[in-house]
Amino acid sequence: MAQALDVARRAAQWGDVPIGAVILGPDGEVLSEAGNERELTGDPTAHAEVLAIRRAAQARDGWRLDDCTLVVTLEPCTMCAGTIVAARIPRVVFGAFDPKAGAVSSLFDVMRDPRLPHRPDVVCGVMAEESSALLGEFFARHRACTVDG
Repeated sequence: MAQALDVARRAAQWGDVPIGAVILGPDGEVLSEAGNERELTGDPTAHAEVLAIRRAAQARDGWRLDDCTLVVTLEPCTMCAGTIVAARIPRVVFGAFDPKAGAVSSLFDVMRDPRLPHRPDVVCGVMAEESSALLGEFFARHRACTVDG
């Protein structure tokens, strides 16, 4: 999670919401990492999780990440949860809960829906305070710039 937080901090430097994701292979090696890039690229699908999954699939030369772990600083949204299920990722670790858009437990439980063919194991709240603080600081600065500018 510490590495995902470092990636999230970099995303904030280019003006994106500081969310970071890391994909680990079966031996714990880092296959890919990504921060949000929606502002950087103008792509509404450029969430940290989606980008990390794309990059891991390219590194593995295949879309099935069925022996990997995704570590992300914020509870995935519905798009990201769907992408995680589609990639067959068996384990997801996330930091802060997202009461506005979380699709793992806060608003929905997409990844563990029994109607879907794949349901990852989920570990919640890892370094949640650090993840929440990073997001809180970002939005406080963003609001201050909006009010002042």
